[in-house]
Amino acid sequence: MAKTKFCDGVSDISDSYMGFIIDQWGVLHDGEALFPGVLDCLKELKERKKTILILSNSNKREAYHKDQLKKMGLGPSLYHKIVTPGEVIAQGLTDQKEAPFKGLGKKCFLFNRGGDQSLIEGTGIEAVDDMDKAEFVLITGMDYPSKQLADYEPLIRRAIQKRLKAVCPYPDSLSMIGANLLTGPTILARRYEDSGGIVHYFGKPYALIFKHCIEVLKGRDIFPSHTVMLGDTMAHDVIGAHAQDIDTCLFKSGLHAANFPEEFSPKETWSALKNLIAVYNNVMPVYLCDEMKWGKALPDRKHKKRKQPTG
Repeated sequence: MAKTKFCDGVSDISDSYMGFIIDQWGVLHDGEALFPGVLDCLKELKERKKTILILSNSNKREAYHKDQLKKMGLGPSLYHKIVTPGEVIAQGLTDQKEAPFKGLGKKCFLFNRGGDQSLIEGTGIEAVDDMDKAEFVLITGMDYPSKQLADYEPLIRRAIQKRLKAVCPYPDSLSMIGANLLTGPTILARRYEDSGGIVHYFGKPYALIFKHCIEVLKGRDIFPSHTVMLGDTMAHDVIGAHAQDIDTCLFKSGLHAANFPEEFSPKETWSALKNLIAVYNNVMPVYLCDEMKWGKALPDRKHKKRKQPTG
């Protein structure tokens, strides 16, 4: 097993890849503000002609995230495309040509947060309030903490009785908003499965979303061997990219921050990493970095000091 390389920043690996798939929440921002080193890092990558895909486990469309990032100070000139399960699913629901969308139906019961129906806008899908009128179930979130899992049990039981298939855009059980963790849609989706229902998952770590990214990059003559995934979760970023033969860089900030206290020595960090990967089928990230930052200046012309004139 190859040992993970500890990096000071993204500059340590930038020369090895042309494509960068970057997780959004926990890597670029905390849901409220960009992390300090993000803009400098993206500018450096852009100057080096790298292709950057921002990959978000979100039921929102690309336009929504583009607007949110712009409000945080990250404009579209610093990345090529934003990829979300919401985009993939919206297209699938509209066309309904391929599995698991083929024959799914046009009426859905929507489990969501705050009444959000943006995922089905423009798809021809109608959200119904009566489970008996639904042809399938779409799970995009739950109104936690105002509603607990027990509040959804009667609806889940009725859906199972009707043998309705469910679609879940992304498998996050937790989402970060600032310093807080919120319950994600997987809590509902797992209960749906445990009750005997069928759930089709999209988003990281599932193959569909990574294959979509691969096809986008292939259109720019960039292949998996030329690509690296930058993320903050083993379960979604590292596991998912590894399954598609894409190298990975795990950031210690984000969801695994508690595993890597700042005062850890390199030896203690290595021990903590081994304990972490043991939980995830011993899949090891190729690189480990503190956070999304550029790091050391590369020894290229951009960073060379000009010679001072003599005499």
